[in-house]
Amino acid sequence: MAARSAPLVRVVRSGLEESVHLGDVAVCDATGRLIASAGDPNRLVFVRSCTKPVQAAVAVDATRLELSDRLVAIMAASHNGEPVHLRAVRDVLRLGGLTEADLQTPADRPLDGASARRVREPRPLYHNCSGKHAGIGADDVAIGIDGCGAPVHGMGLRAAATMYAGLSDPDRQGRLAPAVGRVVTAMRAEPYLVGGRNRIDTEVMRAAPNVLAKEGAEALTCAVALGDGLGIAVKVGDGGYRAAGPALIAVLDQLGLLSGGARRRLAKRASPPVLGGGRPVGRLEPVLTLRTSR
Repeated sequence: MAARSAPLVRVVRSGLEESVHLGDVAVCDATGRLIASAGDPNRLVFVRSCTKPVQAAVAVDATRLELSDRLVAIMAASHNGEPVHLRAVRDVLRLGGLTEADLQTPADRPLDGASARRVREPRPLYHNCSGKHAGIGADDVAIGIDGCGAPVHGMGLRAAATMYAGLSDPDRQGRLAPAVGRVVTAMRAEPYLVGGRNRIDTEVMRAAPNVLAKEGAEALTCAVALGDGLGIAVKVGDGGYRAAGPALIAVLDQLGLLSGGARRRLAKRASPPVLGGGRPVGRLEPVLTLRTSR
């Protein structure tokens, strides 16, 4: 019998529990062994943008271009569309002999509010997946449909965690080993390009350099503890992004993967305020408890 989703994060307003986000967590090693979980670790999910580090590795392996960390990171990104991101996407296109007209992403506005207010109309360049598409197009890599127009794959949450655990040991990836190592190095070197302002993956990687994190659609977030070989997949059942950060940080903390300094840097994201009339009147509180597997 499948396990039920578990409470991950509750919303407290003026001392009253107003709502609870349910979800599921899987923590695995690179062999697929389940280390810890909450809710249903076998829940089927669309991994969508959480596959971008792997997709970027395929593109890096196929290309003949000389790519800096900055350009590899934007290929693995779901970026905010801030100026720093757009410059990186343009540079990938230019290096591959392409222009914005070659992008197959839908026209969109930047995810970042301040950046979105500065643009006149949607463009393919602003789409959060434009870095991935620029990298694919730069060397005619065929990658088999997501919100950006690319096919999307469903897999168990446990499989997603195992996929991320594999990033901690590129040598297990066969021919792709050098490319996987290259993507991991780039994402660690350029965490702001992976997401941007107020993005949980960027903030986690900045606070805890031993952790590689990537946001996906519908509040799926994946991470890998590089020194420990643990892959993590967290899915908020209702797709509520506000719960994704607190849930991921709670998992990392319960696994002992955050230093005291990292906990302090992430404190506001671990339990963000609930506002009323522009003032704090409550907060989000993680309530999940990981169960370990024998």
